[in-house]
This record gives sequence, C-alpha cells and structure tokens, in this order.
Amino acid sequence: NKSCPSGRRSPRGVQPGQEEAVLDEETPEALLELLRDQHSPWALPQDCSPQDRLLREVAVLAPELVHGSKVYQVLKSLRMVDKGVEEVDEGVLQFQQLEELILSANQISRITSANLPRTLKVLELCCNTVGDLEDLCSQPPPELQHLGLGHNRLCGPSQDRFLTGDFWPNLVSLDLSFNSLTDLLGLVSQLATLQKLRILVLQGNPLALIPTYRGFLVDSLPRLSLLDDIYVGPDERQQFCGLARQPELSRSEARVVVSVGEMKGVPDPSALQQLEVGSEAPVITCSYFVTYEF
Repeated sequence: NKSCPSGRRSPRGVQPGQEEAVLDEETPEALLELLRDQHSPWALPQDCSPQDRLLREVAVLAPELVHGSKVYQVLKSLRMVDKGVEEVDEGVLQFQQLEELILSANQISRITSANLPRTLKVLELCCNTVGDLEDLCSQPPPELQHLGLGHNRLCGPSQDRFLTGDFWPNLVSLDLSFNSLTDLLGLVSQLATLQKLRILVLQGNPLALIPTYRGFLVDSLPRLSLLDDIYVGPDERQQFCGLARQPELSRSEARVVVSVGEMKGVPDPSALQQLEVGSEAPVITCSYFVTYEF
C-alpha cells in the first residue's frame, strides 16, 4: 500500500544523529505535485473519482480535517452500490456537506427524507424496491436536482401526486424508467408543475406503450430537452404541436406488435400426418397458442 507523502523528507547521506538538524518542511505546492504527477508513487489512478482526489489533497493540505468526525464535513459524494443496503438512517445526516448520494442496486423499499442532508442535489435509487414515495416527500431536500427511481416498484396513479413542484422545486432530471406507471394523462399533469425539469426518462413503463406517448409528452412539457435519452428538437415539437390539447388521443390503451421468427423443435401443425390406407392408428394434430399477462 502506498502511504500519503509526508511533509518532511530526509536528504541522502545524513549521518545517524544528524537527521533532526537537517529535516526541512515540504511546501504544500511540492506535496500536491507529488500527488498529481502521474509518475509519482503517490499518484492516484486515472479513473479515480473527484472525491478521491479531493480527500487525498485535503489530507496533505489540512490533515486535521480527515481525522475522526471531521471527515464528514469534507465529503460531498457518497456512493454505495450493491452493498445490501436496506435502510437510510439518521447517520447520513453527519455528512453536512453531502451533495450526491448514490444507492443503486440495493434493497431499499422506503426512504425517509428526514434522514437526508438538506444539501443533497443528487439522489440515485435505481434498482431498488421502492414502491411508495410518501416518506421521501415528507421533508424532501429542497435543492435536489436529480432523482433516480428507475427499476423500482412504483405503481400509478397513487404515486403521481408526489412528483410535483411542491416537493421538488429545483428538480432538473427525473428517472422513472422501468416501473409500473400506467396513467399517462395523470402523470403528465403532475410533471407539468416541475418548472425546471429538463430531462425525463419514462421508458419501460406500461404507459410508454401508448401510441401517442412521446408526442403527448413533448407537447405537454415544452421545457423538456431530453426524453428517454433522446434529444427533443424543434422539428419534433412542431410535429406534435397541439397534441396536448387532444387528450382523447392518448387513451390508456396499448398497441403491441409481436413477431415470431423461426421456431425449432416443435411439430409443424400445417403438415398433415400421412397415414397408410387401412391404418387404424389415431390421427394426431398439433396446435399452439400464445398468452400474454399484463
């Protein structure tokens, strides 16, 4: 393991007993150069996060800030992915400057906003089991700009009422992909109150199967820049202009086209069984059907 560079260095050729007399204090600039030089033994990997780099530099410039509870005042990003987290407790409040909390791929079913720092700007809960937003919206972080709830268990329309500007006045990006949201008209009426919303992801929900889904959203939310990871341009806005005033065209029904390619390993029902004249063998017919569960 590489240790952090020390502020003191012994020159070569120092005789035993003379070390204390020749020790000199390294300047902060020299120490930072050791950290940032890619050839230095203390250099961080190229793919390290900005938070890693910040902590290493703070350890050099102000080591007292990374000891004990003082480290909570430095960290701005906390990432715990696929760690089996089931609950966010009040311990997170110790991170007084926390702006980004990534909790993807855990086992969180409910999250209490009272346990979230008020400084939070990014909350990512993708791939959990969140099915209810009421606790999250009791005291939501007022400065939150991104809320990631993709691949959870949200079902509409009971959860739509929590996705409004009253709870998220500064929300810029919202990911609701791959849940079980079904009420397009109801959801859009709530999302329209998010005045700063620019990025929206709804793909993977049943409501995305409605034929007029994208056009209705583009016309209903004129401030959107990105919908389902696809840029919303002026040509598309012109194409769907007026669709928001025709909600009857966005009925809650879906159109699904299923194409079956080549099938192997099953008898062809169109090929009639050829029997010999006078044979008493039973005639065997084959037929198949496909069912869909919604």
